[in-house]
Amino acid sequence: MQLLPGPVRRFAAWCAVILLASGVVYVAIRLCVEFRTAVTPALLALLGTALLRPLHRRLVRAHVQRSLAAGLTCVAVLAVVGGAVYIVVSALIQTGDQIIASLRHAAKGVADHFGAAGTSLDDLASNARDLLGKFGGTAASGVVSGISVVGEMIAMAVLALLLVFFFLRDSDRAVGTVRAIAPPGGADMVEAMARRAFGAVEGFMRGTTLIALIDAVCITVGLLILRVPGAVGLGALVFVGAYIPYLGAFISGAVAVLVALADRGFVIALWALGVVLAVQVLEGHVLQPMIQSRTVQMHPAVILLALTAGASVAGILGMLLAVPLTAAAFGIVHELQGRYGAAAGSGPTAGPAPSSGPADS
Repeated sequence: MQLLPGPVRRFAAWCAVILLASGVVYVAIRLCVEFRTAVTPALLALLGTALLRPLHRRLVRAHVQRSLAAGLTCVAVLAVVGGAVYIVVSALIQTGDQIIASLRHAAKGVADHFGAAGTSLDDLASNARDLLGKFGGTAASGVVSGISVVGEMIAMAVLALLLVFFFLRDSDRAVGTVRAIAPPGGADMVEAMARRAFGAVEGFMRGTTLIALIDAVCITVGLLILRVPGAVGLGALVFVGAYIPYLGAFISGAVAVLVALADRGFVIALWALGVVLAVQVLEGHVLQPMIQSRTVQMHPAVILLALTAGASVAGILGMLLAVPLTAAAFGIVHELQGRYGAAAGSGPTAGPAPSSGPADS
C-alpha cells in the first residue's frame, strides 16, 4: 500500500467504507422485507406516535392518566381515519359510473375529430367495464389468497394501533431505554441522534398534516362552489394523498377533475383543474416554506429518489414511509455534522472540548 500515492489510498479507503455501508444497508433492507409483518406496523406506529404525541401530551398536562390519554388518542385517530376512508370509498363508488360514461362521451368526441386514433380511445372506454369484469373474475378465482392478504393487512393495522398506544403511554421512558441499549461511552451521542431523528419525523408529520388539511379544505370549498358531487369525499382523498408527496397530489387532483368532468361537463372540469392547480401552487410556494421551514429541508430530487426507492421496495407503503424515514436520516446526518464539525473546527489549540451531552433537551 505504501507504493500507492496518498490520494489513491484515500480513494480506496472511501470505496471500502462505501461498500461496507452499502452492504449493511442492503442486509437491513432485506431483513425488513423478510420480517415486514412486524417491521411495517412498527414503522407506521412510529409515524403515528410522532403525529399524535402533541395531543397525548396535552391530555397528560390536563391531568389525564397516561394510559387513558393514550387510549383516547388512539380512539380519536381510529374514528378520523375510518370516517375518511368511508367517505372516500362511498364517494368514488357513487361517481364511478359517471366517470366511465363521461370518458366514453369524450372518446366519441375525439373519434369524430381524429378518426382512427379517436376510435381506439372509444373502444378502450367502451370496453372498460368488460376489462374490470375480467379483472374481477381473475381476482375471484384467487379469493383465498385475497382473503389472506386482507387479513394480513387488518392484522398489521391492529398491531400498529396497539403499538401506537404503547409508544404514547411509555414515551416518558424512551430516553432511558435508548441510553440503556447504547454502547458504553456513546449514550449521549445515541440519544442526541435519536432525538434529532424523531424530531425530524415529528416536524415532517405535523407540517404535512397541516398542509394536507389546508389543501383538502381549499379544494373541498372550490368543488362545493362548482357543485361537483362527492366534494367532501374528494377533499378527504386529497387529505390522504398529501402524505405521498407529488404523486398523491397528482392522483387525488386527477380524480377530482374526472368527477367534475363526469357530472358537470368540460367547462366545470377546467374550473376544477384550475382550483387544483391553484392549491398546488399555494402549497409549493407559500405553505411548504412557511410551515415546514423548521423541519429537515430536502431537495425535490432527493424526495423523488426516496419515493422511487420506497416504491421499488414496498410499493405504495414504501412510498408512504420513504420520505419521513429519509427526513430522519437527514436529521442524524445533520447531528453528526454538527458534532464532528464543531470538534474539527476547535483544532488542537482551541482548548478542551465541552463536555458531551444531549443535543436536545
